[in-house]
Amino acid sequence: MSEDHYFTAQPASAAERRALTVRLAGRDVEVETAGGIFSPGRIDLGTSVLLRHVPDPPAAGDLLDLGCGWGPLALTMALEAPEARVWAVDVNERALDLVRSNAARLGLANVTAVRPDEVPDDVAFAACWSNPPIRVGKGVLHDLMRTWLPRLRADATAHLVVQRNLGADSLATWLTQDLGMHVDRRASAKGFRVLDVRA
Repeated sequence: MSEDHYFTAQPASAAERRALTVRLAGRDVEVETAGGIFSPGRIDLGTSVLLRHVPDPPAAGDLLDLGCGWGPLALTMALEAPEARVWAVDVNERALDLVRSNAARLGLANVTAVRPDEVPDDVAFAACWSNPPIRVGKGVLHDLMRTWLPRLRADATAHLVVQRNLGADSLATWLTQDLGMHVDRRASAKGFRVLDVRA
């Protein structure tokens, strides 16, 4: 894995920030992105598919964006559920800095951008929206799912978007057979599956 890959803690590429206008929660907003993170030039196609098909987030409680990048999912949840606390979780420090500055720029005090080990153990999530980092490999991905999905509240759903040809169906099978989760396919679009995952 190159040291500049987006799922490393400290990307080696230049951190020069650039402005980007995107549509989140039905409005055009300006955010900052930078190299060395996932999809720095736009909202990637998978995240766009998820945003089109995911239901509104719960109005309150703790919400999780797992693998947040510069924050399109976390920022959307925070805009749509201002009374909720949104946890934007990533290993990439540059991505976390961008989420923090983007949340501040949009006046979103309800976003907490942290590394995985900084989320208190007693936090249980009312929902999870995630475009998980499939390219980290099956073992690491499965560890992520084993770590975070059991932290959903009993009434909560995780909404995951996974590219079909990168293993969406095999992940759904694994979640059902190995983790004992209930998995439904919410949507298929543009080569992606949106999966609803519940305990």
